[in-house]
Amino acid sequence: MTTVLQVNNLQVTYYTDSGRARALDGVNLTLNSGEKLGLVGESGSGKSTMALAMMRMIKLPGRIEGGQVIVDGNDLMALSEEEMLNARLSEITYIPQGAMNSLNPVMRIGAQMVDAIKAHDSKSSKSAIEERCMEALESVDLGRNVFRMFAHELSGGMKQRVCIAIGILLKPSVIIADEPTSALDVVTQRQVMETIDRVQKDIGCAVILIGHDMGLMCQFVDKVAVMYAGRLAEVSTVRQMFSDPKHPYAQALISSLPSLENKGVFHGIPGLAPSLLRLPSGCTFHPRCPHVMEVCKTTVPALRTVPGGAQVACHLYPEKA
Repeated sequence: MTTVLQVNNLQVTYYTDSGRARALDGVNLTLNSGEKLGLVGESGSGKSTMALAMMRMIKLPGRIEGGQVIVDGNDLMALSEEEMLNARLSEITYIPQGAMNSLNPVMRIGAQMVDAIKAHDSKSSKSAIEERCMEALESVDLGRNVFRMFAHELSGGMKQRVCIAIGILLKPSVIIADEPTSALDVVTQRQVMETIDRVQKDIGCAVILIGHDMGLMCQFVDKVAVMYAGRLAEVSTVRQMFSDPKHPYAQALISSLPSLENKGVFHGIPGLAPSLLRLPSGCTFHPRCPHVMEVCKTTVPALRTVPGGAQVACHLYPEKA
């Protein structure tokens, strides 16, 4: 498999009146073509910040402090603003969480799709561009008539699929889907996820799926990355994550899922996620960890590969392992 995405030491900080909040603290990630990665964690763990940072769409008071996002050999962080505008949609694309908020309510769907192509390809004829748009709509199970419609004429699931169609117009290498099913009913959720799955296979790209629904992750992704307080806690295959999670936080997340064996019994994670303005020293999870050791309170654990292939940032798995 070819490596299409490499994230190296990505750092994002928000400068507020209350102080400096480090939302991403040295994140490293690799993704191959055709792979689907699920990015999970509690609210505020840095999932959406990571997606926006990879797209270079962090707004003030946020700032990308350092790191690399390499797509097909090109470091997006080193591009000029104009070059980055061209890279969006053509190399890396972002499917937002609220489709109803991302589509222009006073423009027809087709006009928005045509604008997206023209921003990257000004030489193609109008008929050729419109045909590409129609084919993209059909690839996500929408009729050609949607091209002439406005956003308010579409259901929530149709709007989400329009966003997917716009995202694949230029066949990017990486698609980032930020909770694409959060506002949809369960039937429409499955339709949207099957659409993403089929589109990904058609164009051979890598997909990063951000969300909280572990059941959805289990069905659709190949690997799972667990984030906590701006850092990666564990990265492993979906089978490993659900059968043998290594990091105590990942173990707590999996054990909190309801099961048929223990109907009506719910297990939460004690304590609260830390404020990014006042992160604990050492491992940020140590105040909530049942296996905490003295070294956890002073030293930040590195993300290292353990037997079995999973990558874990935890002092329970020493370097010699």
